[in-house]
Amino acid sequence: MKRVYLASPFFNDKEIGYLEQVEEILAEKQLKVFSPMRKSASPNAEVGSRQWSIETFMDDIKHIKWAEIVVGIYHGNYSDSGTAWELGYAYATDKPVILVHVGENSNLMVHEGAHANITLEELKEYDFDKLASSFYSGEML
Repeated sequence: MKRVYLASPFFNDKEIGYLEQVEEILAEKQLKVFSPMRKSASPNAEVGSRQWSIETFMDDIKHIKWAEIVVGIYHGNYSDSGTAWELGYAYATDKPVILVHVGENSNLMVHEGAHANITLEELKEYDFDKLASSFYSGEML
């Protein structure tokens, strides 16, 4: 069972909707997924406090290191800075990044750092054992 870190913003209903769809697809593929939205590293710390900030940051790093693959939900050139950071860290630590494009464009630094650039529909058929690579071909900024 492959270990996956799921990088994604989850600050509004649209982002949460995409995140839940991807979680469901990954579960159907029987992958072991760490989704930061589902786990609070510091359940007793107040959100926004220094303790919460440090513990959340360290827990996310721990789980990116734990993962064999990072799946990122990418909303195009609009991108959550935390998600972009997670994707960059995964790239820097030689983790294959599978980038699920749900936006209308892309920033070259994000898609060029991905091992595979796919759509949500393509994720349903993506083989995480073969890890085929693919390039982004849409509008880029």
